[in-house]
Amino acid sequence: MTTDEHAERFTLLRPLLFTIAYEILGSATESDDVLQDSYLRWADVDLATVRDTKPYLARLVTRQSLNAVRASTRRREDYVGPWLPEPLLLDENDASADAVLAESVSMAMLVVLETLTPDERAVFVLREVFGFNHHDIASAVGKSVVTVRQVAHRARKHVQARRKCFEPADPTTAARITEQFMTAAATGDLAGLLSLLAPGATWTADSGGKTTAARRPVVGAEKVAAVLMDLFHRGRRTSNLRIEMANCNNTPAIVAYRGDRLEGVFLVEIVDGKITNFYAIRNPDKLVTATVPRRISR
Repeated sequence: MTTDEHAERFTLLRPLLFTIAYEILGSATESDDVLQDSYLRWADVDLATVRDTKPYLARLVTRQSLNAVRASTRRREDYVGPWLPEPLLLDENDASADAVLAESVSMAMLVVLETLTPDERAVFVLREVFGFNHHDIASAVGKSVVTVRQVAHRARKHVQARRKCFEPADPTTAARITEQFMTAAATGDLAGLLSLLAPGATWTADSGGKTTAARRPVVGAEKVAAVLMDLFHRGRRTSNLRIEMANCNNTPAIVAYRGDRLEGVFLVEIVDGKITNFYAIRNPDKLVTATVPRRISR
Protein backbone atom coordinates (compact mmCIF):
# COMPACT_ATOMS: atom_id res chain seq x y z
CA MET A 1 0.00 0.00 0.00
CA THR A 2 1.27 3.48 -0.87
CA THR A 3 1.03 6.89 0.76
CA ASP A 4 -1.00 7.95 -2.27
CA GLU A 5 -3.66 5.39 -1.41
CA HIS A 6 -3.83 6.63 2.18
CA ALA A 7 -4.29 10.18 0.88
CA GLU A 8 -6.85 9.14 -1.73
CA ARG A 9 -9.06 7.33 0.78
CA PHE A 10 -8.83 10.15 3.34
CA THR A 11 -9.49 12.90 0.80
CA LEU A 12 -12.56 11.10 -0.54
CA LEU A 13 -14.10 11.00 2.94
CA ARG A 14 -12.77 14.35 4.15
CA PRO A 15 -16.12 16.26 3.93
CA LEU A 16 -17.81 13.57 6.04
CA LEU A 17 -14.93 13.41 8.52
CA PHE A 18 -14.88 17.19 8.87
CA THR A 19 -18.64 17.20 9.49
CA ILE A 20 -18.34 14.57 12.22
CA ALA A 21 -15.59 16.56 13.96
CA TYR A 22 -17.44 19.87 13.61
CA GLU A 23 -20.69 18.50 15.03
CA ILE A 24 -18.85 17.04 18.02
CA LEU A 25 -16.64 20.09 18.61
CA GLY A 26 -18.66 23.05 17.34
CA SER A 27 -15.40 24.49 16.06
CA ALA A 28 -14.16 24.55 12.49
CA THR A 29 -10.59 25.43 13.49
CA GLU A 30 -10.41 22.62 16.04
CA SER A 31 -11.94 20.27 13.45
CA ASP A 32 -9.15 21.15 11.03
CA ASP A 33 -6.62 20.28 13.75
CA VAL A 34 -8.39 16.99 14.46
CA LEU A 35 -8.36 16.03 10.81
CA GLN A 36 -4.68 16.86 10.47
CA ASP A 37 -3.80 14.76 13.51
CA SER A 38 -6.11 11.95 12.35
CA TYR A 39 -4.43 11.86 8.95
CA LEU A 40 -0.98 11.53 10.51
CA ARG A 41 -2.25 8.53 12.46
CA TRP A 42 -4.00 7.14 9.38
CA ALA A 43 -0.82 7.40 7.32
CA ASP A 44 0.82 4.84 9.62
CA VAL A 45 -2.01 2.30 9.33
CA ASP A 46 -1.47 -0.90 7.35
CA LEU A 47 -4.34 -0.69 4.87
CA ALA A 48 -4.39 -4.47 4.51
CA THR A 49 -5.86 -4.55 8.04
CA VAL A 50 -8.70 -2.12 7.22
CA ARG A 51 -11.88 -3.92 6.18
CA ASP A 52 -14.06 -0.82 5.71
CA THR A 53 -12.43 2.60 5.40
CA LYS A 54 -15.45 4.77 6.26
CA PRO A 55 -16.22 3.43 9.77
CA TYR A 56 -12.49 3.07 10.48
CA LEU A 57 -11.80 6.74 9.76
CA ALA A 58 -15.01 7.82 11.49
CA ARG A 59 -13.87 6.00 14.63
CA LEU A 60 -10.43 7.60 14.40
CA VAL A 61 -11.80 11.12 13.96
CA THR A 62 -14.38 10.63 16.73
CA ARG A 63 -11.70 9.56 19.20
CA GLN A 64 -9.53 12.55 18.32
CA SER A 65 -12.54 14.87 18.55
CA LEU A 66 -13.39 13.59 22.04
CA ASN A 67 -9.77 14.09 23.08
CA ALA A 68 -9.99 17.68 21.82
CA VAL A 69 -13.26 18.28 23.72
CA ARG A 70 -11.75 17.06 26.97
CA ALA A 71 -8.64 19.18 26.44
CA SER A 72 -10.78 22.32 25.98
CA THR A 73 -13.08 21.77 28.98
CA ARG A 74 -11.20 24.23 31.19
CA ARG A 75 -11.23 26.89 28.46
CA ARG A 76 -15.00 26.54 28.21
CA GLU A 77 -15.39 26.88 32.00
CA ASP A 78 -13.37 30.11 32.04
CA TYR A 79 -15.02 31.56 28.94
CA VAL A 80 -16.36 35.11 29.27
CA GLY A 81 -20.04 35.41 28.32
CA PRO A 82 -22.11 32.99 26.21
CA TRP A 83 -20.26 30.32 24.21
CA LEU A 84 -21.51 29.74 20.66
CA PRO A 85 -20.21 27.35 18.00
CA GLU A 86 -18.01 28.78 15.27
CA PRO A 87 -19.92 29.81 12.14
CA LEU A 88 -19.48 27.52 9.17
CA LEU A 89 -19.44 29.12 5.72
CA LEU A 90 -20.86 26.56 3.29
CA ASP A 91 -20.53 26.13 -0.42
CA GLU A 92 -23.75 27.43 -1.97
CA ASN A 93 -26.67 25.08 -1.17
CA ASP A 94 -24.21 22.50 0.13
CA ALA A 95 -26.64 20.93 2.59
CA SER A 96 -29.98 22.01 1.14
CA ALA A 97 -30.76 18.69 -0.55
CA ASP A 98 -30.26 16.73 2.69
CA ALA A 99 -32.69 17.82 5.40
CA VAL A 100 -31.03 15.76 8.14
CA LEU A 101 -27.58 17.14 7.34
CA ALA A 102 -28.92 20.68 7.07
CA GLU A 103 -30.56 20.55 10.49
CA SER A 104 -27.55 18.86 12.09
CA VAL A 105 -25.24 21.80 11.27
CA SER A 106 -27.78 24.51 12.07
CA MET A 107 -26.76 26.86 14.85
CA ALA A 108 -29.95 25.98 16.75
CA MET A 109 -29.09 22.26 16.74
CA LEU A 110 -25.44 22.87 17.62
CA VAL A 111 -26.53 24.97 20.61
CA VAL A 112 -28.74 22.08 21.77
CA LEU A 113 -25.86 19.61 21.28
CA GLU A 114 -23.75 21.79 23.59
CA THR A 115 -26.04 20.74 26.46
CA LEU A 116 -25.02 17.07 26.05
CA THR A 117 -21.97 15.43 27.57
CA PRO A 118 -19.14 14.79 25.07
CA ASP A 119 -19.96 11.05 24.89
CA GLU A 120 -23.69 11.73 24.46
CA ARG A 121 -22.93 14.22 21.72
CA ALA A 122 -20.64 11.85 19.83
CA VAL A 123 -23.09 8.96 20.11
CA PHE A 124 -26.03 11.12 19.02
CA VAL A 125 -24.17 12.54 16.02
CA LEU A 126 -22.82 9.19 14.83
CA ARG A 127 -26.17 7.43 15.23
CA GLU A 128 -28.82 10.03 14.37
CA VAL A 129 -26.98 12.02 11.71
CA PHE A 130 -24.57 9.56 10.13
CA GLY A 131 -26.39 6.29 10.77
CA PHE A 132 -23.45 4.26 12.07
CA ASN A 133 -24.33 1.01 13.83
CA HIS A 134 -24.00 0.61 17.59
CA HIS A 135 -20.94 -1.65 17.28
CA ASP A 136 -18.95 0.95 15.32
CA ILE A 137 -20.05 3.70 17.71
CA ALA A 138 -19.08 1.59 20.73
CA SER A 139 -15.60 1.18 19.29
CA ALA A 140 -15.35 4.91 18.57
CA VAL A 141 -16.31 6.09 22.06
CA GLY A 142 -14.79 3.21 24.02
CA LYS A 143 -18.06 1.96 25.52
CA SER A 144 -19.93 -1.34 25.40
CA VAL A 145 -22.72 -1.78 22.85
CA VAL A 146 -25.28 -1.96 25.68
CA THR A 147 -24.02 1.32 27.13
CA VAL A 148 -24.03 2.99 23.71
CA ARG A 149 -27.68 2.00 23.19
CA GLN A 150 -28.56 3.56 26.54
CA VAL A 151 -26.57 6.71 25.81
CA ALA A 152 -28.16 7.01 22.36
CA HIS A 153 -31.66 6.73 23.85
CA ARG A 154 -30.90 9.29 26.57
CA ALA A 155 -29.30 11.75 24.13
CA ARG A 156 -32.16 11.44 21.65
CA LYS A 157 -34.76 12.19 24.35
CA HIS A 158 -32.68 15.15 25.57
CA VAL A 159 -32.40 16.65 22.08
CA GLN A 160 -36.08 16.09 21.28
CA ALA A 161 -37.12 17.78 24.52
CA ARG A 162 -35.09 20.89 23.66
CA ARG A 163 -35.68 21.00 19.94
CA LYS A 164 -38.42 23.44 19.01
CA CYS A 165 -41.70 21.82 18.09
CA PHE A 166 -42.06 24.14 15.08
CA GLU A 167 -40.48 23.55 11.71
CA PRO A 168 -37.74 26.03 10.77
CA ALA A 169 -38.34 28.20 7.74
CA ASP A 170 -37.58 26.81 4.30
CA PRO A 171 -34.54 28.35 2.56
CA THR A 172 -36.60 30.65 0.30
CA THR A 173 -38.65 32.03 3.19
CA ALA A 174 -35.56 32.40 5.36
CA ALA A 175 -33.74 34.35 2.63
CA ARG A 176 -36.76 36.63 2.06
CA ILE A 177 -37.24 37.44 5.74
CA THR A 178 -33.51 37.99 6.26
CA GLU A 179 -33.43 40.44 3.34
CA GLN A 180 -36.45 42.27 4.80
CA PHE A 181 -34.65 42.42 8.12
CA MET A 182 -31.51 43.82 6.52
CA THR A 183 -33.49 46.55 4.76
CA ALA A 184 -35.33 47.53 7.95
CA ALA A 185 -32.17 47.52 10.06
CA ALA A 186 -30.09 49.46 7.53
CA THR A 187 -32.75 52.15 7.03
CA GLY A 188 -33.66 52.49 10.70
CA ASP A 189 -37.21 51.23 10.15
CA LEU A 190 -38.04 50.30 13.75
CA ALA A 191 -41.66 49.38 13.03
CA GLY A 192 -40.59 47.17 10.13
CA LEU A 193 -37.98 45.55 12.33
CA LEU A 194 -40.45 44.82 15.12
CA SER A 195 -42.90 43.28 12.65
CA LEU A 196 -40.28 40.66 11.75
CA LEU A 197 -39.38 39.70 15.34
CA ALA A 198 -41.17 37.13 17.47
CA PRO A 199 -42.28 38.59 20.84
CA GLY A 200 -39.70 36.50 22.68
CA ALA A 201 -36.89 37.05 20.18
CA THR A 202 -33.44 36.52 21.66
CA TRP A 203 -30.04 38.02 20.86
CA THR A 204 -27.07 35.91 22.00
CA ALA A 205 -23.59 37.34 21.44
CA ASP A 206 -20.32 35.44 21.74
CA SER A 207 -17.36 37.81 22.19
CA GLY A 208 -15.22 35.81 24.59
CA GLY A 209 -14.61 39.12 26.33
CA LYS A 210 -12.43 40.21 23.41
CA THR A 211 -14.79 42.73 21.84
CA THR A 212 -17.79 44.78 22.88
CA ALA A 213 -20.92 42.63 23.19
CA ALA A 214 -23.68 41.84 25.66
CA ARG A 215 -22.45 39.38 28.29
CA ARG A 216 -25.94 37.89 28.69
CA PRO A 217 -28.64 37.06 26.11
CA VAL A 218 -30.99 39.94 25.32
CA VAL A 219 -34.62 38.80 25.36
CA GLY A 220 -37.75 40.50 23.98
CA ALA A 221 -38.55 42.03 20.61
CA GLU A 222 -38.18 45.66 21.73
CA LYS A 223 -34.83 45.07 23.46
CA VAL A 224 -33.47 43.04 20.55
CA ALA A 225 -34.65 45.70 18.08
CA ALA A 226 -32.71 48.32 20.05
CA VAL A 227 -29.53 46.23 19.79
CA LEU A 228 -30.07 45.76 16.06
CA MET A 229 -30.71 49.45 15.44
CA ASP A 230 -27.55 50.40 17.28
CA LEU A 231 -25.41 47.85 15.48
CA PHE A 232 -26.71 47.89 11.92
CA HIS A 233 -28.19 51.38 11.53
CA ARG A 234 -26.17 53.72 13.73
CA GLY A 235 -23.05 51.61 13.23
CA ARG A 236 -23.19 52.00 9.46
CA ARG A 237 -23.71 55.75 9.73
CA THR A 238 -20.81 56.35 12.11
CA SER A 239 -18.21 53.93 10.76
CA ASN A 240 -17.10 52.14 7.62
CA LEU A 241 -19.20 49.06 8.45
CA ARG A 242 -19.86 46.88 5.40
CA ILE A 243 -22.56 44.21 5.39
CA GLU A 244 -22.75 41.13 3.18
CA MET A 245 -24.96 38.05 3.05
CA ALA A 246 -23.66 34.47 3.22
CA ASN A 247 -24.82 30.91 3.73
CA CYS A 248 -23.57 29.88 7.17
CA ASN A 249 -24.68 26.66 8.82
CA ASN A 250 -27.22 26.29 6.01
CA THR A 251 -29.09 29.48 6.83
CA PRO A 252 -28.87 33.08 5.59
CA ALA A 253 -26.28 34.92 7.66
CA ILE A 254 -25.16 38.53 7.91
CA VAL A 255 -21.41 39.06 7.69
CA ALA A 256 -20.07 42.41 8.91
CA TYR A 257 -16.73 43.94 7.95
CA ARG A 258 -15.06 47.10 9.19
CA GLY A 259 -12.73 47.92 6.36
CA ASP A 260 -11.14 44.59 5.46
CA ARG A 261 -11.48 43.16 8.98
CA LEU A 262 -14.24 40.68 9.71
CA GLU A 263 -16.20 42.07 12.68
CA GLY A 264 -18.85 39.42 13.17
CA VAL A 265 -21.13 36.77 11.73
CA PHE A 266 -24.80 37.00 12.65
CA LEU A 267 -27.04 34.01 12.08
CA VAL A 268 -30.80 34.32 12.01
CA GLU A 269 -33.24 31.64 13.19
CA ILE A 270 -36.75 31.88 11.77
CA VAL A 271 -39.80 29.93 12.98
CA ASP A 272 -43.38 30.43 11.77
CA GLY A 273 -42.40 33.44 9.69
CA LYS A 274 -40.81 35.36 12.58
CA ILE A 275 -37.20 35.80 13.67
CA THR A 276 -36.84 33.99 16.99
CA ASN A 277 -33.09 34.05 17.58
CA PHE A 278 -29.99 35.96 16.55
CA TYR A 279 -26.64 34.28 17.11
CA ALA A 280 -23.86 36.89 17.01
CA ILE A 281 -20.33 35.50 16.81
CA ARG A 282 -17.96 38.39 17.56
CA ASN A 283 -14.97 36.64 19.16
CA PRO A 284 -12.12 37.21 16.65
CA ASP A 285 -10.69 33.77 17.47
CA LYS A 286 -13.88 32.20 16.13
CA LEU A 287 -13.77 34.23 12.92
CA VAL A 288 -10.32 33.09 11.76
CA THR A 289 -11.70 30.59 9.22
CA ALA A 290 -15.22 32.02 8.90
CA THR A 291 -14.60 33.16 5.33
CA VAL A 292 -13.29 29.78 4.17
CA PRO A 293 -16.01 27.84 2.28
CA ARG A 294 -16.49 24.29 3.59
CA ARG A 295 -17.89 21.09 2.15
CA ILE A 296 -19.96 18.91 4.44
CA SER A 297 -21.35 15.45 3.89
CA ARG A 298 -22.80 12.42 5.55
